[in-house]
Amino acid sequence: MADNDTKDLASDARKYWSAEGYTRGGVIREVDYATQSGGLAEDLAGIKIVDTDTHLTEAPDLFTSQAPAKFKDRVPVVRRVNDVDRWFVGDRDFGSMGGNVISKDNNKLLGRLAFPTLDEAHPGGHEVKPRLQAMDDMGVYAQICYHNSGVTQAGSLMSLGDNELAVEIIKMYNDAAVERQRVSGNRLFTMAHLPLWDKAALDREARRCIDMGLKGFVLPDTPERVGVPSYMHSYWDDFLDLCSSTGTPINFHLNAAMDPTTLTWEGFAFEQTLSVVATMFSIGNVATLGNWMVSGRLDKHPGLKIGLIESGMGWIPFAVEALEHQFQEMLPNRAGGVLQKTPWEYFHDHFFGTFWFETIGPKLLLE
Repeated sequence: MADNDTKDLASDARKYWSAEGYTRGGVIREVDYATQSGGLAEDLAGIKIVDTDTHLTEAPDLFTSQAPAKFKDRVPVVRRVNDVDRWFVGDRDFGSMGGNVISKDNNKLLGRLAFPTLDEAHPGGHEVKPRLQAMDDMGVYAQICYHNSGVTQAGSLMSLGDNELAVEIIKMYNDAAVERQRVSGNRLFTMAHLPLWDKAALDREARRCIDMGLKGFVLPDTPERVGVPSYMHSYWDDFLDLCSSTGTPINFHLNAAMDPTTLTWEGFAFEQTLSVVATMFSIGNVATLGNWMVSGRLDKHPGLKIGLIESGMGWIPFAVEALEHQFQEMLPNRAGGVLQKTPWEYFHDHFFGTFWFETIGPKLLLE
C-alpha cells in the first residue's frame, strides 16, 4: 500500500464525525421526562416494542478491561484533548467517542453531534443498567444497537500496520457485544464488526460471532474505498453464503455510495452543512439499494437480508419504482439472465428500512 493511501486510511476515524460537532456550543432542549417515561402504553399491552436503530457508546475501558497481556499497552484508550474525549491507539488519534446528545438530566443537546466529554452525557449511553431503566421508562423492550465512535473503522485499523492487533481490537469489540447482550437479559443486541481487510480473519470472525449469538453485521457499502474488494468479487462469496444460509442480516448504517459532503456550498457553518449532509446520506441509499439489486448477488444468495439503517423510508417507493423503470430500459434481458426478479420483488424478499421522525411515510407506506 502506498504511503499516501496509508495516510488517508489513518485519518478515517478522525474524520468519522466532523470535529466541529464536538466543540462547545449548541442549544439544550429541555425535556419533560415525566410525560415521556410512563412505560408501555396500555393499548400496546403484551406487545414487545423493539427499537431498530439505537447507539451505544463504547465504554472507556472496553478494550483495556479485556485485552490479553500482550496487547494491554497497545489497545485503544480514551484521552481528553482540547476538552474532547477521544480514542487513541498509541499516538494515533482514532476520533471522538461519538454522538452522546442526552444529558444526565435527560435534556437533549441540539446543534452538535455530542457533548465534548462523556462526563456530561447520560450514563445510559454506555452503561447497561441505566440504559435498561430508560428503556423501561419509555416502554421499549429491546434495542438493536450500533457503534458510536470510529474506533473500529476498517481504514484506521488497517493503517496500524499490525494486523494481529487490528483483528484483536475487532474481536474485543464483539466480545463486549456478547457480554452486553447477556447482561441485558437479551434486550441489547449490538451488531458485530469484522476485519474486512483480511479474508481468512473475516470469515472466521463472522462464524464466531454467529456462534456466539450476535444477530447481524455492520458493513461499509463500498469497501473498495479502503482497499478491500468490491462485493462483486469472489472475496465475499463465503461470507455472503454464511449470512444467507443462517439468515444473519448485513446492515448499512446511515451509509451511502457517495460522499454528500461534496454537495454542500462553501461558506456554510457546521449546522448548515450537517443539515444537508444528513439528509443526503439517507437519500443516497438509493445507490446502495440499486447496487445490490443489479449485482446478481441477491439471486446467488437467496436468503440474504439487508438493513438500510437510520435512513428513513419516504425515499424508498420512488427509488424502487425508478429502478423498475431502469430495469425495463437498461436491463431488458436482465443482464443476460443473471437477474431473476424485479426491483419490487428484490426489495420485498431482501431489504428492511428504518424510520424515526417521519410522519408521511409511515401513514402512506406501512401495509
